Amino acid sequence: MISLISPSKALRKLAENVRSRRLNAGLTQEGLAERSGVALPTLRKFEQKGVISLESFLRLLLVVGGLEELIEAIKPVKPAFSSIDEVLKEEASPRKRGRHK
Repeated sequence: MISLISPSKALRKLAENVRSRRLNAGLTQEGLAERSGVALPTLRKFEQKGVISLESFLRLLLVVGGLEELIEAIKPVKPAFSSIDEVLKEEASPRKRGRHK
């Protein structure tokens, strides 16, 4: 799958989303930092530049919401085939066409 968003843009978008969730929850930066255990300078840097450790990011999501959705979003996709034999069998199957009336 090809992504049209760069990692730096993704980081900034994540920071914007967490900031929006913080504001919607009526939390100040100080309040979110205190509740999450993330240092205030770390939170400020994240909201400004999108830079943060994964553990701190997850702590923020625990407070503002979204942790469960993140875990769900990155679940592995079940492969269509469980073995190479299934792939080869699929390739060998004749094409099926509709009937002409």
